[in-house]
Amino acid sequence: QVQFVETGGGLVQPGGSLRLSCAASGFTFSTHTMSWYRQAPGKEREVVAAIASVGGSTMYADSVKGRFTISRDNAKNTLYLQMNSLKPEDTAVYYCNGFGSNSYSSWGQGTQVTVSS
Repeated sequence: QVQFVETGGGLVQPGGSLRLSCAASGFTFSTHTMSWYRQAPGKEREVVAAIASVGGSTMYADSVKGRFTISRDNAKNTLYLQMNSLKPEDTAVYYCNGFGSNSYSSWGQGTQVTVSS
């Protein structure tokens, strides 16, 4: 079955960096446009970034543009999110899944990112 395992979150001070990883299984990862999502307390889940299956095309939410970088390793079925210059408003649980209509109904447990001094 489809499974996502997100890791790499933690507590970081404003201005700090984290690198998230997502190990995907149960589907053909290399053919899917993939996304990172996040959900802050009391808010709906939102798309943070997406990356095409091939060619490396990416898109970012305006709130993270210039600070976050999404990448993937199709040989390892793994999605990454490098987060720099973190802000308190980046605090959320971060998830990975397919992008838009290609997302799956099953979600991983997510990884908590807390940005605080």
